[in-house]
Amino acid sequence: MAAALEASEGLAIPLKPPLKWAGGKRWLVPHLRVLWRAHADRRLVEPFCGGLAVALGLQPARAMLSDINPHPVNFYRWLKRGLRIRLPMRNDVATYYGHRTRFNRLIAEGRGNTAQAAALFYYLNRTGYNGLCRFNSAGLFNVPFGRHVRINYNRDFPNHKAAFADWTFRVGDFARIPLDPEDFIYADPPYDVEFTQYSKEGFGWAEQVRLAEWLARHPGPVVLSNQATDRIVELYRSLGFGLTILRAPRMISCTGDRKPAAEVLAIRGV
Repeated sequence: MAAALEASEGLAIPLKPPLKWAGGKRWLVPHLRVLWRAHADRRLVEPFCGGLAVALGLQPARAMLSDINPHPVNFYRWLKRGLRIRLPMRNDVATYYGHRTRFNRLIAEGRGNTAQAAALFYYLNRTGYNGLCRFNSAGLFNVPFGRHVRINYNRDFPNHKAAFADWTFRVGDFARIPLDPEDFIYADPPYDVEFTQYSKEGFGWAEQVRLAEWLARHPGPVVLSNQATDRIVELYRSLGFGLTILRAPRMISCTGDRKPAAEVLAIRGV
């Protein structure tokens, strides 16, 4: 039904994200597409591009996709250049920890931006626990082996290479993104929860406030998603954003609680 609807609207069927991503936003794309439709001639800017579910779902002609974590960005840059993965990829403990050691050695040697590092990151992402992307304070990948019964690995990504042709990928702090006043910003920062070690820098409450104030200064359209904690809701309300509360699928829970979580969309200029 969804594919038929997109075909009737003249849209290509969106590509699936190449990485597994804890907290990915594929479920949110239909809500965002309604907001994006009137602005589709603009450049999409994502300060926290993560697993690329939103960009691949909206399919902008132009995009600036940024992240503080250099490793997914390195993978996307190599996909854009036509990455082909040749290393052995097996769903077993020995292969996983051997490749994890190899990946962390490349990081320690300053070679985390290589094609080999991109291939290893893909394998670790597909094989590790629940699609987590987690690094310690030294910047080393520390996700344990996953519990997957079967994994389908890809070795080349020609469709993603074509989709990325006019997209720019960058690494760095969100506040350093070279914005144009007309850009459409979609921001999906780490949730306002205890776990913040997505990258070695972390993302605490001070960063949440700095992000909200940066978004509020942008003259173009802005959409933010985050867990609807009381202080996130109050922060964005105080800065003049319109708020919508959605029920989000809870993808990872340490307690086994799989009930939907409350997600807030904070919107300005849309």
